[in-house]
Amino acid sequence: MRVLSLTFFILCYSIVSFAQEKATVFGRVLDERGKPLELVNVAISGLPGGTSTDFRGRYELQVPADVEIYIAFSFIGYEKAVEMVMLEAGEKTRVDKTLKLSSTELPQVEIVDDEIRSTNLIRIDPKIAVTIPTSTDKITTIVKTLPGVSSSNELSSQYSVRGGNFDENLVYVNDIEIYRPFLIRAGQQEGLSFVNSDLVSSLLFSAGGFEAKYGDKMSSVLDLQYKKPVDFGGSFSASLLGGSAHLEGLTKNRKFTYLMGVRYKTNQYILNSLETKGDYNPSFTDVQALFTYDISKKVEISFLGNIASNKYNLVPETRETDFGTVNQAQRLTVYFDGQEVDQYTTYLGGFTTTYRPDKKTQLKLIASGYNSQESETYDVIGQYWIGRIDNNLGSENFGEVIENQGVGSYFNHARNYMDINVFNLAHRGSREMDNMLLQWGVKYQHELIDDEMSEWVLIDSAGYSLPRPPDSIGFAQPDYPFELYELIRSDNRLNSNRYTAFVQNTWGKDKDSKVTITAGIRANYWDFNNQLVVSPRASLSVKPEWKRDIVFRIASGLYYQPPFYRELKSYYGEINTDQKAQTSFHIVAGSDINFRAWGRPFKFVSEIYYKYLDNLVPYTVDNVRIRYYAFEKSHGYSTGIDMKVNGEFVEGIESWASLSVMKTAENIYGDYVINDQGEPEDPGYIPRPTDQRVNFSLFFQDYLPRNPTYKMSLTLLFGTSLPFGPPQSPKYQHTLRMPMYRRVDIGFSKEIIGEHTRFTGNNPFRVFESLWLTAEVLNLLQVNNTVSYIWVTDIYGRQYAVPNYLTPRQLNVKIIATF
Repeated sequence: MRVLSLTFFILCYSIVSFAQEKATVFGRVLDERGKPLELVNVAISGLPGGTSTDFRGRYELQVPADVEIYIAFSFIGYEKAVEMVMLEAGEKTRVDKTLKLSSTELPQVEIVDDEIRSTNLIRIDPKIAVTIPTSTDKITTIVKTLPGVSSSNELSSQYSVRGGNFDENLVYVNDIEIYRPFLIRAGQQEGLSFVNSDLVSSLLFSAGGFEAKYGDKMSSVLDLQYKKPVDFGGSFSASLLGGSAHLEGLTKNRKFTYLMGVRYKTNQYILNSLETKGDYNPSFTDVQALFTYDISKKVEISFLGNIASNKYNLVPETRETDFGTVNQAQRLTVYFDGQEVDQYTTYLGGFTTTYRPDKKTQLKLIASGYNSQESETYDVIGQYWIGRIDNNLGSENFGEVIENQGVGSYFNHARNYMDINVFNLAHRGSREMDNMLLQWGVKYQHELIDDEMSEWVLIDSAGYSLPRPPDSIGFAQPDYPFELYELIRSDNRLNSNRYTAFVQNTWGKDKDSKVTITAGIRANYWDFNNQLVVSPRASLSVKPEWKRDIVFRIASGLYYQPPFYRELKSYYGEINTDQKAQTSFHIVAGSDINFRAWGRPFKFVSEIYYKYLDNLVPYTVDNVRIRYYAFEKSHGYSTGIDMKVNGEFVEGIESWASLSVMKTAENIYGDYVINDQGEPEDPGYIPRPTDQRVNFSLFFQDYLPRNPTYKMSLTLLFGTSLPFGPPQSPKYQHTLRMPMYRRVDIGFSKEIIGEHTRFTGNNPFRVFESLWLTAEVLNLLQVNNTVSYIWVTDIYGRQYAVPNYLTPRQLNVKIIATF
């Protein structure tokens, strides 16, 4: 017992003595911009063990007391730091460190996205959108510069691809399909698109020949993924056109992440420069959030939500537009009375459960809902005068109206309301197997659409209503009904279900594979028209064993586009209940070449394509409003070539140029024109409304060589003329051409805070990762681009096409900060 007691006493005394010989060092480790560094190694030089910093940069380390020791801080990519301390037993002291980036020069490595090269997809870095000059959404502006894409309206986020219209483009965010508003008729009403550029981590785009996993549209697919945060951060921006902010982060245990963004836009500043003067009051706001939670290492759940409120109010006052030629210049003057009040409120919510039973298998269950409540109401009276302008330079009245060529008035009225509900339940899965990737999916979609439309136009020219009834001189009570120039009335309800499924497999997905084949099939059934369509699709890519890095691709397939609601509705509101899916057969051949010029990497991509189109629904486009001839059919084609070269035109930053040459035409079944012999004759193929033969776009970045904090970004868009025709005229007469579209936007940016800045630990600006100040010149060349025409008529039935011009040159200033 004495021996045991003595042993216990010695042991307790040793423990107490050991505890008294220890001290504690704690603190934070930051980078040069004051941002916490995680997983920094903190250890005592020459001794084993140590600790590492948490996601806030904090650490705590037990050290020997009464001994001079050296604490080392090390992290990959940063210079090692050492601090000498000597503490008494039980003492606690704080040691904060700021690590500097190391200047170790690594060998140059060029990363090539081999998986994307074997497909028709283009990958774009969304970070480019930060400083891109634009008057609309940043991501859309990037898409508009890609090959095969055309857009002639800087106020709208809509675009057409290879001869298709706005309704033929697919947009996905985190595998959830996004819809665009229905009642929008002009770009200035459109507001914010769904995509928030602050939240995007991945952007893929295909202009045709895309895989079976993508849905049932005929032209293109834009596939976006939002971020899954790995650290706390955020951003905010403000300009004359609105502002935005976003916040992202995760919990300490890294199981829960959040990504939230809010945007506000008002294009009042730009709209006040239009030719129609008045009281513009647009207001566009949206809030988006993505939350994810890792239940376990194999199961993840997420929620994507969006609420958007777009309001557009206008009280027009006057308009004055000069048009015609130098030899026959004319002026339209309009005085307005009335107002327009539009509102578009949308909600979207989507839950996704992802299960990964092993590293090679992924299973997803997606449930989503979309609701859009839209109203368009206006009563606008316009009294107009058409006059000839004196073009004699020596005349005292030069530039003034010297002859009245027409006078009249019109009354536009609308009470249009829509309530759209779309519910989806989908499963998607993938499985990797021995250099193969198998993907599959099924989806059920339920649609509820309520449409009430009352819209009419009354035109009075020189005291006569148009269309003008026959003269009734000598008749006491003429029996001719009063006719409005245009009348649309509808009260429609649509309740339907869709069922879709796909399966596809990719052989040769490994980066070492020289041949990659993807084949799949897609099926779609809609119970409204009882139509089942099946779409086989396949692609082949070959990488020859040549010295030059080149990949050849060919893709083909059927692309059915079952009607949604817009394609069912005729010019005057009737519904075609027997409308079938439009069809497009694609064949696309292309090449992808990586090369070096001036010692820097470049890529040249080219594709030649032919699309045979059948069972088409003819349509017209007025600004961004598409109106279908729902009871007519046509067949047609679209063919062309797209080219793009991108790379480091300026060392260290990416730029690109795209060129597209295209022709699209259609032949409407059953239409005819009376020839000179008085006999009906088939007019044959006529241009489709999107027949823009040549498109050239350029996105270019530069900086001052000796001071790269000064940066320039430029976007250039050029498109040849688009066809149009008089209202209420046969489609074969729509062969007139608008002027070419030309626009240059340029932005000059100064990086105030960035990698070059250094802050002390107490500086409040140390929380910022970057701070940019940008000045933009929109429509640098001051080109009066035409988006559509207003048609005015005199008593003799002569129609004057008066152009509706887009925005003139404007200045914009914005500030962008990230933290």
